[in-house]
Amino acid sequence: MNEIKVAVIAGSTSDEGVYGKVLETLKELGISCEMKIFSAHRNPEELKTYLTSTAAKIFIAVAGLSAALPGVIASLTSKPVIGVPVSAKLGGLDALLSIVQMPSGVPVACVGIDNGKNAAHLAKRILDLTK
Repeated sequence: MNEIKVAVIAGSTSDEGVYGKVLETLKELGISCEMKIFSAHRNPEELKTYLTSTAAKIFIAVAGLSAALPGVIASLTSKPVIGVPVSAKLGGLDALLSIVQMPSGVPVACVGIDNGKNAAHLAKRILDLTK
């Protein structure tokens, strides 16, 4: 069985239009992945348990509104985290700003609003560095 390289985590099933593009692109790129739904606000303990137990090398976090999920993940792991802001409200600018304005020491890479494809491509580039 393939080792999971990328974990895609979304805050809600309502973000399927965005995380579906991430999963589709990872599959096209031949990158093994798994998909999980965890809200940083509603499932913090389950999220923490998952993060400490998975062998995934990279996390792609899809989140709208307050978009806390990518930052919470980055605060709990030293692995790369890529945030994908979702255009749920305010055209997605609220989510984008939440993801890019992380405090020092809690880095999160951020792609464009609703641009799950670029998150998958960035994950591939990161993985290629370890080959």
